[in-house]
Amino acid sequence: TWQAWEEGYKAVNRLFAEAVVRQVRASSRPSLVMLQDYHLYLVPRLVREGLRRRERPPMLYFVHIPWPGPEYWRILPPAMRQDILTGLCAVDVLGFQTSEDGQNFLRTVESLLPRASVNYRRSRVWYRNHATHVHDFPISIDTEALAQLAGSAEVAGHITELKEMVGTCSLILRVDRIEPSKNIVRGFLAFEEMLELYPEHRGEVQFLTLLVPSRMDVEEYRHYLDDLMSTAGRVNAAFGDSEWEPVRVLVGESYPRAVAAMQLYDVLLVNSIADGMNLVAKEGPIVNRRGGVLVLSERTGARQQLEPGALVISPCDVYATAEALHQALVMPDEERHERASRLRWLIERDDITAWLHRQLEAVAELGL
Repeated sequence: TWQAWEEGYKAVNRLFAEAVVRQVRASSRPSLVMLQDYHLYLVPRLVREGLRRRERPPMLYFVHIPWPGPEYWRILPPAMRQDILTGLCAVDVLGFQTSEDGQNFLRTVESLLPRASVNYRRSRVWYRNHATHVHDFPISIDTEALAQLAGSAEVAGHITELKEMVGTCSLILRVDRIEPSKNIVRGFLAFEEMLELYPEHRGEVQFLTLLVPSRMDVEEYRHYLDDLMSTAGRVNAAFGDSEWEPVRVLVGESYPRAVAAMQLYDVLLVNSIADGMNLVAKEGPIVNRRGGVLVLSERTGARQQLEPGALVISPCDVYATAEALHQALVMPDEERHERASRLRWLIERDDITAWLHRQLEAVAELGL
């Protein structure tokens, strides 16, 4: 681990920082440095140290993943976590997906970064004579581009195929990468529980799961694929028959197929244990026109914005997830469409362009 840290992570961050410094110095115009995600936590400090004070451009950093509290950061050796925190406290504006993530960052700095001063009211860190302003900028999607793709001939072909597959059944859909944090197995268990509790859904509902392979060279991920496939098989063996396969799992990367399926769902299940945002929760309501209901984990970043239109569940509560799936399936049409309309309004109001503008406005307000 230490070798990977010193010769991998730190070495690559140095290369990025050197490239940024060269680019800033080569430009005749003022620069703005915008850095993204957990890969480059050390770059901001290295850039500041590589430039003279008058050369330093404003720096903005956006973190795509959840930021845990200080109790979890203590798992890392002190040298690692201090390098990460020192790196991030070199930026001018630091953005997270949710206000909770931002608060967790402030708590982490207060607990684990000596000589840093945290102002919770202003969401600001003062460290080494430099202020870092912490904001939440929930990331979003390009709604116009998605709408264009949804109307394409390629997507229309997938819609025809999927309609033949689903038949007259109501459709519960999930679209995910194959990774443990997505909580796919508990989704199948919740569907199984719903069929036990509400037998009227047997033969009437199909759970379609579209999975994209992820990190299949990692043993834990391969084992997770085995677990979820065996769970789906067990549900099918217990409830299925020659006419009805309760769970269909399609593995492969096809975004047009996913967009087609999102137009057809009656229920979209997003029950991740931990997710930075989960953009599927935003893509689905934009293209769906069936009054589809979003069942959303409270542990996704999307919950902060979409809770008014979603059924929010605790991701580890299989029984509550089963009840939410049932509630979504039997919900009156008027409520379904009202919720779907509310979700579309929330997402279209804060699309990917608004996400970028808010970050640039935060930098501009500092007058740097």
